[in-house]
Amino acid sequence: MSRKRKHARLLIYSHDSFGLGHLRRCRTIAHSLVDHCKDLSVLILSGSPIVGSFDFRARVDFVRIPGVIKLRGGDYTSLRLDIGIDDILALRASIIRHTAETFLPDIFLVDKEPLGLRGEVRETLSFLKSRGTPLVLGLRDVMDEPRTLASEWARKNALPALTDLYDHIWVYGLPRICNPLIGVPVPASVEQKITYTGYLRRSWSHSSVPAQPIPAVGAQPYLLVTTGGGGDGAALIDWVLRAYEHDPGLPHPALLVLGPFMRTNMQADFMQRVGRLDKVHAITFDAHVEHLMANAVGVVAMGGYNTFCEILSFDKPSLIMPRTAPRLEQYIRASRAQDLGLARMILEDEIHSPRDMALALRTLPEQPKPSDVRIPGLLDGLSVINGLVDRWLTQRSLETAELSVVSRHG
Repeated sequence: MSRKRKHARLLIYSHDSFGLGHLRRCRTIAHSLVDHCKDLSVLILSGSPIVGSFDFRARVDFVRIPGVIKLRGGDYTSLRLDIGIDDILALRASIIRHTAETFLPDIFLVDKEPLGLRGEVRETLSFLKSRGTPLVLGLRDVMDEPRTLASEWARKNALPALTDLYDHIWVYGLPRICNPLIGVPVPASVEQKITYTGYLRRSWSHSSVPAQPIPAVGAQPYLLVTTGGGGDGAALIDWVLRAYEHDPGLPHPALLVLGPFMRTNMQADFMQRVGRLDKVHAITFDAHVEHLMANAVGVVAMGGYNTFCEILSFDKPSLIMPRTAPRLEQYIRASRAQDLGLARMILEDEIHSPRDMALALRTLPEQPKPSDVRIPGLLDGLSVINGLVDRWLTQRSLETAELSVVSRHG
């Protein structure tokens, strides 16, 4: 499988053209694995422009590949470098391939995109496949509306990679809630590679992560309003602010996390409005959003995968306003969560009635909690992944030991 050495290695690819979702998911898996496997090192390939803002555990590190950003028309452009998209993609692919050749992972995990952004991982997958390295595709619980996903994967020629390259497919969810490949014409051989892990449990403790002071809220119960990366969260923030402007007597203060990718002019406008409200406070970003989630009495959010995992993990009543463009991913997840009683969904409309939002915020802490719904294995994702990797690495050690015996007695 790989050259003989004491410590095992996992390489994770996360394309991260925009937002925080891919990076935070990969970081969560990496931290869980190094805590579980004491002889494992994890290297994350990430295009996130703020990957350096996060802390990483011992034996976890990252390689920052040049960033790209998706334009409104669907094309990509370089985030910072003044070079063409073909050149930036060639550079990214070269860094990915060279990292794999030097790091020589024992397992390669690719997040969401089977061939990477514009196929940039294809050569690396083929190279590692030739070495016998297990190749794993990790998928969130919902990818998109089935017809849209089927069309997208057909355009990207992704299905042959699932058939010919990948050995395993992890779905970070449960089929009872969502099947990300429903409507995609995958053969039975691909279906057999799928393991539904359950959602990825999040945790936080004073001993493991120092708590940052929560501005102005203090020790009083508060509602957490979070947009994830914030690039498309302005409508949610505006609606919540209008609710507090309409009804200053709302019983709980709100802490808004605007998100690092929200446009600076929008952030400035929102901060001005926040300054005029006694019960609303705002920050731009906190790399340890878990401690904000753990101390909240209710959560108002968009429907991203990581936020949904945190709502489940910290057992918070929630109000989810999912985006519906350019993907239906968040809407599908939020709709299913509401059907199961795990969360409440509120849809964006043209009016954004402050009265309706104020009423929803007033009653949010009294909503049922996710734990009121019993779903076996709901948050088993990390323990399932730990077990799978543990078995693979044990098998690797046995194979290495057998080869050593054979070479000595050869």
